[in-house]
Amino acid sequence: MKVKKVPMRMCLGCQEMKPKKELIRIVRRAKDSVVQIDPTGKVAGRGAYICRDVNCLEKAFKHKRLEKALEVPISQEIYEQLKREIMDEE
Repeated sequence: MKVKKVPMRMCLGCQEMKPKKELIRIVRRAKDSVVQIDPTGKVAGRGAYICRDVNCLEKAFKHKRLEKALEVPISQEIYEQLKREIMDEE
């Protein structure tokens, strides 16, 4: 019997490798460079991952890791949207 490999991604906040399904994907869309949350994980573009933890989000935002990973400035609006999403899940 073949065991499926679990895809792992690094959280930009805590810098830990975690299963992809446990993380939130933020994507800079390929066609128009708009930054958005990607709940499906299938939007075409450059992706970055973050834990479902407010502390990780704050750490990533403070050190501008999202901006570096996506190669575009991240607005306060996107940050607030991510924070709301994480708070709703807790």
